[in-house]
Amino acid sequence: MKNKMKFGFVAVFATLLVYVGCKKDKEEEDRDGTTAVEYAMADAAFGDVASIADEGYDGSLESYRMMNGGGAEKVMTSCATITFDSLSLPKSFTIDFGTTDCLCNDGNYRRGKIIVSWVNHYRDSGSSHTISFDNYFVNYNQLLGSKTVTNNGRNTAGNLSFTVAINGSIIWDPQYFGGGGTSTYNSTRTRVWSAGEATPSWLDDVYHISGTASGTTRTGSSYTMSTTTPLKKEIGFKHLTDGILVFTPSGKYARTIDYGYVNGLRDALAKVTINGYTFTIQLK
Repeated sequence: MKNKMKFGFVAVFATLLVYVGCKKDKEEEDRDGTTAVEYAMADAAFGDVASIADEGYDGSLESYRMMNGGGAEKVMTSCATITFDSLSLPKSFTIDFGTTDCLCNDGNYRRGKIIVSWVNHYRDSGSSHTISFDNYFVNYNQLLGSKTVTNNGRNTAGNLSFTVAINGSIIWDPQYFGGGGTSTYNSTRTRVWSAGEATPSWLDDVYHISGTASGTTRTGSSYTMSTTTPLKKEIGFKHLTDGILVFTPSGKYARTIDYGYVNGLRDALAKVTINGYTFTIQLK
């Protein structure tokens, strides 16, 4: 049985909108790129800290691995220090990257602290785990807010179910990100651990994720996202392999993305529909 905290999963939406701006509608050119990019970056950033929290629970970030193409590679660093506080309630630990930017093995710069607190063990029904930040920056952009995972117990199929709630924002560095500004990001999802729970390896883990997200970009544009069928995330594979979501930038056509194309296979393809027009995209 896995004894890791299993706090998070690989960010599932980080590549969902690479198609934006490449399709011209016959009646209207719909080229919303900024909203999609900021949404994907925010989702990836909050997914990233959950993965870091997973590994930090074991006391080191030097062994953390994630899938890249056909194999696993180290993405973290030895520059972070981890301090546990087992006396207070809730229990907590802090991952401290220091006060100067640290180049990690995944090519990202980080500084500041990620703070993880929890009540009861990850597998216990009703347990709660929260990630927060203390002057934490990734690639010069500051993350604010919190991410909380709550164990809902087992569903009718006998699988563990979790509620994942994010209430966050990002302050974009003006030098490295087009003039800076602040964007918001909020999400509530249900994550079902549908396979791999009983094995020691995380590579066979499978999650099904459903829920909603919303936010605003640094320029004030808003968006919403919702799943129509649960998204299937196989941890041992880079991309989603099934499920449908709808992403809608304010004032633009809804984008429906079907990750089950073709036939739910392990591939880098998805089907996108905008205003009745359907085409295939290559995920990156």
